[in-house]
Amino acid sequence: MIQRIIDTGRLSLVPMAEEHIEFEVLLDASPDVMRFLGDGLPRDGELVKHHHRQRLSEARDGLGFWVGFMDAEFVGWWLLSPADDDPRGQAEVGYRLLPDFWRQGLASEGAAALLAYGFDEVGLTQVFAETMAVNEGSRAVMGKLGLTHVGTRGAGVAGAIPGSEQGDVDYVITKDEWVRVSGS
Repeated sequence: MIQRIIDTGRLSLVPMAEEHIEFEVLLDASPDVMRFLGDGLPRDGELVKHHHRQRLSEARDGLGFWVGFMDAEFVGWWLLSPADDDPRGQAEVGYRLLPDFWRQGLASEGAAALLAYGFDEVGLTQVFAETMAVNEGSRAVMGKLGLTHVGTRGAGVAGAIPGSEQGDVDYVITKDEWVRVSGS
């Protein structure tokens, strides 16, 4: 099974490919986007990360990274990435959007489409998501999707990002829970 294009009501999620690297660079150049990632600074070496994401996409049939477009305009990227031997789930769901597209329900819309795809077509039984505890926006998306907070890691360890001492949070959702919350 290969990744396929996934259309939602407003988005077209296209499997990430070489021609999309400019969009990854654009995302990582935004301090607002990077605020809760790593040290909170834009990244160097985007080509290396792009190739790593491509390898993850090839690591397990049907899973990987997608770039999202609304009409022809780039919005961000989403992932449903394989997570071999991770007790939290078989795959991780995530998203990264340009600030102009925040608070429009697009992160939830794209992630919901990937959850449906993962559970219904790929055959996943449990998916997880993670973020910094201080990242209220991402946590709200996870809650809206029906993921349940299951724990916090690294609390008390201060890092470069304000609020990092609150740690990282893990959320999970099973296929049965997804069916219940999505109505599918």
